[in-house]
Amino acid sequence: METKTYVLFLLLLITILLNTTNKTQARLHKNPSSSSSSFLVLTLTKSSVSLPTPKSQTQEKIKKPLSSVDVVMEPLREVRDGYLITLNIGTPPQAVEVYMDTGSDLTWVPCGNLSFDCIDCYDLKNNNLKSSSIFSPLHSSSSFRASCASSFCAEIHSSDNPFDPCAIAGCSVSMLLKSTCLRPCPSFAYTYGEGGLVSGILTRDILKARTRDVPRFSFGCVTSTYHEPIGIAGFGRGLLSLPSQLGFLEKGFSHCFLPFKFVNNPNISSPLILGASALSINITESLQFTPMLNTPMYPNSYYIGLESITIGTNITPTQVPLTLRQFDSQGNGGMLVDSGTTYTHLPNPFYSQLLTTLQSTITYPRATETESRTGFDLCYKVPCPNNNLTSLENDAMMVFPSITFNFLNNATLLLPQGNSFYAMSAPSDGSVVQCLLFQNMEDGDYGPAGVFGSFQQQNVKVVYDLEKERIGFQAMDCVLEAASHGLNQGS
Repeated sequence: METKTYVLFLLLLITILLNTTNKTQARLHKNPSSSSSSFLVLTLTKSSVSLPTPKSQTQEKIKKPLSSVDVVMEPLREVRDGYLITLNIGTPPQAVEVYMDTGSDLTWVPCGNLSFDCIDCYDLKNNNLKSSSIFSPLHSSSSFRASCASSFCAEIHSSDNPFDPCAIAGCSVSMLLKSTCLRPCPSFAYTYGEGGLVSGILTRDILKARTRDVPRFSFGCVTSTYHEPIGIAGFGRGLLSLPSQLGFLEKGFSHCFLPFKFVNNPNISSPLILGASALSINITESLQFTPMLNTPMYPNSYYIGLESITIGTNITPTQVPLTLRQFDSQGNGGMLVDSGTTYTHLPNPFYSQLLTTLQSTITYPRATETESRTGFDLCYKVPCPNNNLTSLENDAMMVFPSITFNFLNNATLLLPQGNSFYAMSAPSDGSVVQCLLFQNMEDGDYGPAGVFGSFQQQNVKVVYDLEKERIGFQAMDCVLEAASHGLNQGS
């Protein structure tokens, strides 16, 4: 216990000294319930402060495709709080499962086998991911440490703080930008707001994707974390992101997340498509696109504008505050599209108005005990004949009013059935408790005003058109989409 406390103290000290790249990057909220609850609310509300990269022979930004192949298809395995992508890193390749996260740039993996120290990490001790989530650089003949001259090092150490490890090592940010420092890139600390913290070194190694390789892939080799037992693949728009290093940042990608009921199902995976195939005319013609909102404060994140939300058949939708449609003068506001956030977050008082509207249309008895235990704000005891939850799921739109998101550019998304209210446990005695899986956006005055989470993206094809700077949505059966890509072995 004393050793862990000491390590935690060192990590927190590093964070305080650094004040580095990612300021209040994320919130990791455990569902404010008792330990008996089976739901973990993982809300990563990350951002990234970008810095100009060196203009020299060491410039490493990918400007051309790495091969003639213009598409990569990767399966995503669903776990209870996100979607995992497998990265094959090193020589010989080591398969490491990490979260797919559109809310950040850095890709990092736990390193070191027995030396990897994860403080206060329930998942590491009780999840089957332990053996398949740790990378050993000692067992890779192609692994080496990044240098200060690397533009990736400048990206992760974008701070003029004199306590930054680069400055301490004699490599100031100005030297990084001029690419005149030949020393190894110093260790970094990457913070995820209230709940998460990782510390490690920037490492280079070969990344083997299904149809192309990245010979000098740059990633964080993390040896100590707090609340972060599993690595993360950053899918943001920055230099360090996985799409950027694969050469797809000027094109785009798409995903279709399977519903929660397929958690840990080994026979089916969610399709993730990177490259031109994700943006084919046959696909984009059927989607409704809304423009990305750009701000210098968060240049690498995916922001869109929300105009209103329609509940049921109401003729007049509930108008949202301006902060959800646009940025303020400081660059705060907008709605962040983040696959690393489990549930959609909305700011008050708009969120409270939404709850009031829903309550006025739902006649089932409230399950207040479940609300207190889980931390969700609206839970109802719903009749479930013969304790058959499947039939209830098929009639979800008849049980609860529909919820429609109206984005800028007249783009609308009617949430698929099951994307708003969800059963908290198996039915019993002819009824089941279902809760609204939306949450209040805390600290909405700084950063995004709201977050569009992965739960509400289930059974929705989401296309990130980075060339035209727009995001498209189309509700669909992601089981069928998975089957069309050969990812449903049970069909």
